[in-house]
Amino acid sequence: MVKHGYCGRRPAAQLLGRLRDAPPGTTAEALTEALRDAVLAVVAVLRALNGALKDLDRSVAAHLGEHPDGAIFTSLPRSGQINAAQMLAEWGDCRQAYAGPGSVAALAGVSPVTRQSGKHRGVGFRWACNKRFRRAITTFADDSRHASPWAARVYADARAAGKDHPHAIRILARAWIRVIWPCWINGVPYDPARHRAAAALAEQTSSQSAA
Repeated sequence: MVKHGYCGRRPAAQLLGRLRDAPPGTTAEALTEALRDAVLAVVAVLRALNGALKDLDRSVAAHLGEHPDGAIFTSLPRSGQINAAQMLAEWGDCRQAYAGPGSVAALAGVSPVTRQSGKHRGVGFRWACNKRFRRAITTFADDSRHASPWAARVYADARAAGKDHPHAIRILARAWIRVIWPCWINGVPYDPARHRAAAALAEQTSSQSAA
């Protein structure tokens, strides 16, 4: 409404009443039928697309278990079949493609980029990245904090440091990439008991509960 300069002084009910009381045009019936047909056509297309997407989701979930790295990504907390497959597809299975977890984080757009010109140095959001990868890894990171106390702590610390939600999720995603990296390199699923930070937090929480 701001875009069209609406001042907000007249209530919505009054504006709706004016629209309903306005005299119909000579082509109102034909226009209504044309709009109805257009809407029905769009609905039919959306139904077909939704059906195709569901079929693709089922296919992805069915074939994920056949990939040698499938167990690594499905072992992550709250990863889910579809999101795990998306992460695996964008991460890839070529170990020689990355120099380290920092390269993965840069490709996924969850690490900041440093720009320097003369004496000026700035750190900002990384726009140039694999946006499908960023969407997959940040979706997983956001979901993981509801199942992993370690992930919840990383997110909470980032928010306490003044980061907004998207920034905190990127920080968490970057932390998860550092955790996933050795699992991916060694071909072993994620185990919270072998994740030192997660295990230490679990012991701390258990000690506080016992006290």
